[in-house]
Amino acid sequence: MSGTDKHLAGTLAAQNGDFMTTPSPVSPAAVANPARRKMRREGPGSRLWRALVWGAMIFFLVNVGLMIATVTMNSFATRWFGTPLPEGFTLHWYAQAWQDFQLAQVLWVTVEVVGAVVLLSIALGVPAAYALARVQFPGKRLAMLVFLLPMMVPPVTYGIPMATVLYKVGLGGTLTGVILANLVPSLPFVILVMTPFIEQIDPNLEAAARIFGANTQKYFRHVLLPLLVPGILAAGLLTLVRTIGMFELTFFTAGPDTQTLVVALYYAVFSTGVRAPQSIDAMAMIYMAITLLWVLIALQFVSPTQLVSRVKEAPKDA
Repeated sequence: MSGTDKHLAGTLAAQNGDFMTTPSPVSPAAVANPARRKMRREGPGSRLWRALVWGAMIFFLVNVGLMIATVTMNSFATRWFGTPLPEGFTLHWYAQAWQDFQLAQVLWVTVEVVGAVVLLSIALGVPAAYALARVQFPGKRLAMLVFLLPMMVPPVTYGIPMATVLYKVGLGGTLTGVILANLVPSLPFVILVMTPFIEQIDPNLEAAARIFGANTQKYFRHVLLPLLVPGILAAGLLTLVRTIGMFELTFFTAGPDTQTLVVALYYAVFSTGVRAPQSIDAMAMIYMAITLLWVLIALQFVSPTQLVSRVKEAPKDA
């Protein structure tokens, strides 16, 4: 076959879709693991820094784990002096802590305070977050800053003046005063969580509901509320965990009969009198178990790295 015939045959094959190219062989180096190539580029200084970071993290976690294990074991120990393990184990200290520190009343007060703070924060914070997410008005950024100030400022800085005012008006040492004090940082927290959550809800849903004759009450009950339930649940659980561990504001405003569990634990450690360390550790274990339980429940509904996931728009067809 002449050169002209070969060229003509190749052209016809390409037009008919029969022309195929054979892929060139790829060298193993071209398909090497990117992570392995990255490790080759890293110098000894980077590897040393990574080892130091991991070593510090492991050292910190090991210390925390050993402290928790020590408190846990001591809360069940009969005697533990100079030996690797206690001489024996008992539940006596939990019963003694329950009686000596009146934990039944303390836990009930904690439930009342936490429940009231969560309900009031949701009832007041969700409408405020909706207004901040939907309404544009002059000074909106300033209003948001004012709402978030109690979260950015340490509670001690405004806790003492607030407690002074509450005692002057007769609310200091009462259950109402403790609830109001804990509401100050909890309400901005709910607003902070719910505002971006509401912003991701399409405003056209409200317009569509209005077109079909839904009033404000029906729109809230049948359209908006089902969409807000995940955010309300997340904000409520996080507020609950924060309120259980809130010490400063509760300590400044609580009286003898309105102490939450964390304040009662502080008084058990630092108040006058001789108390068995095992009973104090038993009380600490009860506090840690309650807090850990609610944290685990919260993590089932809330991502620790992203409170609100924004909905991505579907790509438009060309």
